[in-house]
Amino acid sequence: MTRERISLGRRGEEEAARYLRKKGLRVAQRNFRCRLGELDIIARDGPYLVFVEVRTVAGSAFGTARESVDLKKRRKIRQVAAYYLQSANAGDVPVRFDVVAVTLGPDGSVRDIDHIPDAF
Repeated sequence: MTRERISLGRRGEEEAARYLRKKGLRVAQRNFRCRLGELDIIARDGPYLVFVEVRTVAGSAFGTARESVDLKKRRKIRQVAAYYLQSANAGDVPVRFDVVAVTLGPDGSVRDIDHIPDAF
């Protein structure tokens, strides 16, 4: 992955975390990594533990945020979330999987943030 794509992803995650906080979610952890993969954001929304996949694009995007998280990616996110829940001894906490799509303009400004709660 190029430095530009890494930077773009980090910027999108920053904006997504800021947006979620404004919506009342409490960001518990960012960029949780294990041998199975990575979770972009883990947040609390009332009783729910929310696993958030962030998609960031510069300019026009093809398709929707929901479409950009394909079946293979959803399986991977669920595997990593299960590992996280087990390692955190989270028990029977209710979980939700959200997608946040961040669209940046050519100047790096945020053009749009699309939050899809319970996306899958």
